Amino acid sequence: MSLVLRAMYLFIVVGLGFYLWPGVLDPNKHWELMQGEASCMLAAFSLLCIVGLRYPLQMLPVLLWEVIWKTLWLVLVPLPQWMAGRLDQSLGPTIFAISLVGLVYLAIPWRYVYVHYVKAGAERWQ
Repeated sequence: MSLVLRAMYLFIVVGLGFYLWPGVLDPNKHWELMQGEASCMLAAFSLLCIVGLRYPLQMLPVLLWEVIWKTLWLVLVPLPQWMAGRLDQSLGPTIFAISLVGLVYLAIPWRYVYVHYVKAGAERWQ
């Protein structure tokens, strides 16, 4: 279980390291508002995935967050456009990149998630 999670964290760290970080570290990069926000969130996500290499189960909520936002985006943005026959072809590369979330679905130990996040009792409010 931990080996698969570590492999997923490493895949994310390396992928975002090549794809995202050169732009994040470029002092001359001009960011549009949403592009800048998304890039900073993904940069933070990649840093948390580095922590996940050491603590794979403790950082599992980070992968769950990724599964939730990417699934929501796929269901709420391109799917309705595709069903209406109006899918913008410029979304193709983004749809492909975000659909790689399927790999994360495979890496997450869902039994562990159920036992520790669904079935387990909540902590008391103080």
